[in-house]
Amino acid sequence: MRLDELSAGLGARIARGDGGTEIADVAFDSRRVVPGTLFVCVTGETADGHDFAPAAVGAGASALVVERELDLRVPQVVVADSRAAMAPLAARLFSDPSRELVTVAVTGTNGKTTTTFLVRAILEDAGLPCGLLGTVKQVVGGVEEPVERTTPEAIDLQRTLRRMVDGGDRACVMEVSSHALVLGRADAIDFDVAAFTNLTQEHLDFHADMADYFAAKRLLFAPAAGSGGILPGAAAINVDDPYGARLAAELRERGTPPVVAFSASGSDAAELSAHAIESDASGVRFEVRGGGEPLRVELGLPGLFNVENALAALAATTQAGIGLDEAVAALARAEPAPGRMEPIDGGQPFGVLVDYAHTPDSLVNVLTSARGLTSGGLICVFGCGGDRDRSKRAPMGRAVAELADVAILTSDNPRSEEPGAIIAEVLDGIDEVHRRKVRVEPDRRAAIALGCAEAVSGDLLVIAGKGHEQGQELEGGRKIPFDDREVAREELAALAGASTQ
Repeated sequence: MRLDELSAGLGARIARGDGGTEIADVAFDSRRVVPGTLFVCVTGETADGHDFAPAAVGAGASALVVERELDLRVPQVVVADSRAAMAPLAARLFSDPSRELVTVAVTGTNGKTTTTFLVRAILEDAGLPCGLLGTVKQVVGGVEEPVERTTPEAIDLQRTLRRMVDGGDRACVMEVSSHALVLGRADAIDFDVAAFTNLTQEHLDFHADMADYFAAKRLLFAPAAGSGGILPGAAAINVDDPYGARLAAELRERGTPPVVAFSASGSDAAELSAHAIESDASGVRFEVRGGGEPLRVELGLPGLFNVENALAALAATTQAGIGLDEAVAALARAEPAPGRMEPIDGGQPFGVLVDYAHTPDSLVNVLTSARGLTSGGLICVFGCGGDRDRSKRAPMGRAVAELADVAILTSDNPRSEEPGAIIAEVLDGIDEVHRRKVRVEPDRRAAIALGCAEAVSGDLLVIAGKGHEQGQELEGGRKIPFDDREVAREELAALAGASTQ
């Protein structure tokens, strides 16, 4: 594609050349430049892409996207914000792949991963091969691939959407993070439906406060004027959540996009609502009312919070054209997301669940649900990540100490922080009465072993925080293999072996 065609509509000018240069690819990493590439010079927090432009030209870049002209003899598209230019450039170069897919976006603090898995299960059951982009994995053309971040950078995202189309996918469901929305990664995607699960304390190391966090999430449903964001075709919103109720009211007042509200509490303000809810270790069951005859939903995922996730998936897929009866039937066959209330069975006489819960609200949800799944004691192994929102540490400690019978405090992903310092901040949230329940074991494997040893017949052990993750992040970016599920299996086997000796 010609450079002038590719950059049309960006409000840019072309310097040091004309617009006839042919562009075959686009990149923001100079190491990924091949001849014919348009290199986008992105200014980041720690590095400036303009500094890597000479290397990109040396590798064969045919042109540059810059915020200031550089002394290099290749055509340069001069823009006000090179990061903001990435999404529309990539979408145009890859022929707007999202317009060839039924696209569903899911955002919120908790429930994104499970909801995307449920949406994909419904769409696939309806005969639409569906790609997946999220925290746990991505699936492109039916092939599972690892992920680096919840929502890829704009160029990688558009490239992946094109690979989905070329690989036979007819739909795509993706998690969209607040970081991605602020940084424009999801711009230029024509979402058929955008779903909002909830908003609770998280990422306040990136956002100034909860108002700023909400404003970021809102961008998915009401893109900022002049941005590359596209208004979604419809919105599915949890109105039991106060931020969701506010968002739904704002969008209804605006008149666009059309809103389908859902409620697990049976609210009359919702188009889809849950009633007669039942929950046990095998999953949740409820009646969904959506205008016609009530339908009975059966979902093999334990935890009352999964009623909200199921409703989000039903609301999103019905807005994407799937009949409610079809979607309900598909949920009964849906597989759980890895590391979300995932049971670990090593033949032990007590239950073990591994879950990704790593915010105060998600811990409350998981432990409240777990309490209803056991007649015995409730034990929780948990920790807090380093180099992230410190203000959630004390509330996390308070939540676990109040809801569990035994709280085993350990390391999560300490990154550059001293594990002992993180643990001390968690302990600050626990009063003296509840402090007696707390065991401190900084070594995560030893903490999981302690949890297994503490449990007796009928108890339930919840290992929270890392879920599906397969590594532990330490100082200097170092990552060591660590999977809570595998470690739990190993410690259960060791415990069983010791009991037979």
